[in-house]
Amino acid sequence: MIQFDNSYARLPAGFFTRTPPTPVREARLLALNEPLAKRMGLDANWLASAQGVEMLAGNDLPEGADPIAMAYAGHQFGGFVPQLGDGRAVLLGEVVAPDGHRFDIQLKGSGPTPFSRRGDGRAWMGPVLREYLVSEFMAAMGVPTTRSLAAVATGETVMREAPLPGAVLTRVASSHIRVGTFEYFAVRGNIEALKALSDHAIDRHYPHAHGPLTLLDGVIARQAETIAQWMALGFIHGVMNTDNMAVSGETIDYGPCAFMDAYHPDKVFSSIDQMGRYRWSEQPQIAVWNLAQLATCLIPLMGEREAAIEAATHSVHAFPALYQAAWLRRFGEKLGISATPEDRGLIERLLTLMAEQGADFTRVFAGLSDGSARDEFTDRAAFDAWAKDWQALQPDAQIMAHANPRRVPRNHRIEQAITAAVAGDLEPFQRLFDAVTHPREDREAWRDLSIAPEPDEIVKRTFCGT
Repeated sequence: MIQFDNSYARLPAGFFTRTPPTPVREARLLALNEPLAKRMGLDANWLASAQGVEMLAGNDLPEGADPIAMAYAGHQFGGFVPQLGDGRAVLLGEVVAPDGHRFDIQLKGSGPTPFSRRGDGRAWMGPVLREYLVSEFMAAMGVPTTRSLAAVATGETVMREAPLPGAVLTRVASSHIRVGTFEYFAVRGNIEALKALSDHAIDRHYPHAHGPLTLLDGVIARQAETIAQWMALGFIHGVMNTDNMAVSGETIDYGPCAFMDAYHPDKVFSSIDQMGRYRWSEQPQIAVWNLAQLATCLIPLMGEREAAIEAATHSVHAFPALYQAAWLRRFGEKLGISATPEDRGLIERLLTLMAEQGADFTRVFAGLSDGSARDEFTDRAAFDAWAKDWQALQPDAQIMAHANPRRVPRNHRIEQAITAAVAGDLEPFQRLFDAVTHPREDREAWRDLSIAPEPDEIVKRTFCGT
């Protein structure tokens, strides 16, 4: 029922290990993304069937699948780890959609692999449903992202801080090639593998590139746009290690991610980010750092070393200007204006007011269209003074309506949906999913999902699922 064409599995054996998923006790469908299935040219009815669910759980491999665990390295919180790899995920294979777009189909939480590093290779239901909700919200807002095709309960218990119900996420991506994939071969001095990986990434993602330097330029440009979109949504990835940065430009690995409620530029949620390395305001700088690691990997493919270093450095130094242009455009759209550099001060004044007064990030920008933004401020006179200057620019309400979601998957709502799902009630999850995948629609039935959390509902820490 799935036509595979597994290009990554045709690369040399050192790029991966062939690893079948570990069967689960009792597969049960939690969620199926029918629009995504249609986009990929897959039969949603078959995926929802008993045979399809067995495949989504890893119990029944479809014909043509070639399951592999991908090898990669990575800088984790600045420290280099020469071997990481897919420790709890298996890439079943690739499909080519009717429009020619190629997609990876990966099972996340599918059991141990040779890269598991003593882990169990499993996922529990909470992180699976979190990634499902957040990645599909991001897709609905036009952010480049991996996506979620299905979530399946396993009928098994996963041990974390306590016994928890297991689940498998079927993740879809343009590819799972990471900065850390390049680092894996670079640290081993395997130039032949680096060349093969570079050529593969160009063929798959940057067909107009004509070598490693233009590949680097393409990745830099896409990441500048993606990070600017994160910032414009108040999104904090939480674990921007190089093994969690995809060369496709897609957002990948939604572990301890979160969206801000009350705005502050130094907001951190991830329980493992003790020093705030990946706080909201630092994400563009971390992106530059990660891209510099990619550049270092590609230098051996660029010819004479000194000239290659100079060219790669020039490319990395282009990121700030690309990012700032994307940031200005995105935040200008949030204000309904075609922002020029002279408008940056207006944007920054609003953000400063929001930080000083603890105003809700999403509700302020959504409220600019209908006049309710003022209610998010304690010092309304200060907001009025800012708004007078903003209104003088004659903002376009349609531009604002497109740029500003009425709701995001707020942390406390995600936690409520997970708690209910663990207890056997999927209705809150489904309702939240419907709401955040129609983020610009202001429906009365979803108004409560736009409300900021009460003090006792605030989620201050988010966690990885490992």
